[in-house]
Amino acid sequence: MSGYVPLAGAILVEVIATLSLRGATRQGHWWQWLIVVIGYASAFALLALALRTIGVGPAYALWSGLGTAGIAIAGWFVFGERLTMPAILGIALIIAGVVLIELGGRQGAAQP
Repeated sequence: MSGYVPLAGAILVEVIATLSLRGATRQGHWWQWLIVVIGYASAFALLALALRTIGVGPAYALWSGLGTAGIAIAGWFVFGERLTMPAILGIALIIAGVVLIELGGRQGAAQP
């Protein structure tokens, strides 16, 4: 199995868990704490699976960068948070940085 499949899952569940943090802070929303705890535990487990075949630098760059961009965009959709032009530029720079790290990791990899 490609390491990118569990990595994509790790990013997705991390975004869901982080979005659930907002609701978990409200009284009577104990079930969202379950989503947070299970989501973060699942994210780390899936990230560990991804690290079997992907280098730690590129995997972490993808996980943290795309997770950050995903949370910013999801916050806009789910909570109506503002996405200003500087924020959109920042998201684009995060994604560009992740792509560059990924490309650099592939070029620096030893050939079999």
